Amino acid sequence: MKLPFVISVPHCSGRIPEGIRADFVLSNDKIADSIDLGAREIFATLDAEDILCSQWSRLVVDLNRDPVRRDHKGVIARIDYFGRSIYHENGAPDEKEISDRLRKYYRPYHNRLREALARPYIKGLIDCHSLCGIGPSEAPDAGKKRKDILLSNNGDHRGKMIPALGKTTCPSGSLSLMKQVFLRAGFSVSINDPYTAGFISTHYAEAFADREKFAVQIEINQDLFTGVGTGKISSGRLADVRSKVRGCLEEIAGMI
Repeated sequence: MKLPFVISVPHCSGRIPEGIRADFVLSNDKIADSIDLGAREIFATLDAEDILCSQWSRLVVDLNRDPVRRDHKGVIARIDYFGRSIYHENGAPDEKEISDRLRKYYRPYHNRLREALARPYIKGLIDCHSLCGIGPSEAPDAGKKRKDILLSNNGDHRGKMIPALGKTTCPSGSLSLMKQVFLRAGFSVSINDPYTAGFISTHYAEAFADREKFAVQIEINQDLFTGVGTGKISSGRLADVRSKVRGCLEEIAGMI
């Protein structure tokens, strides 16, 4: 039986369209730093009702940002998560280029996501990411060691609502159950720390709030499946982590 979830993996690609690549000052290796390493290999292999994976780098367009956001970390970022400039001087896209990118690379993903979530048998959305073991310079937890699994619902460290942030994307009780499932599997877990859920989770949770569906953002620590000191995926470690994550989500599907 398939997991009754829509799986979204918005930061798993490093592809840059040829017409855009010439404007980038970043090397190919530095562009690759923006890929959520292992996210596709772990989450896109789940037996879920629908799985969406990004086709283009988040440096082209960030699918997990509000399309009207125009700051340096907006839907078309000017710097990456290590604080490095993405573009050559005077190479940043103007409003016409931004509109073109939204049309070509952003809206098709979100249109399909919206259609998938409208199916009555879908219980929820899981927006899937991976993160560095130590917070990079532009992260809210720069320099700090991170837990194995981060669960986010746009709330506080217990999953409760923070008025300044608005509604949570998943009931705190359900989030707590998810945390316990991952803990029993041997993972360390944090809730809404260092991230409190991105645009995909918050936007679509609001859209189907009256349909008893939930949205949760999951981040998995890359140190779980990379070789020590290599920054490269270890196939053996990855297979073990993938199996554990699959078991956790199967258990969660039976509880939610």
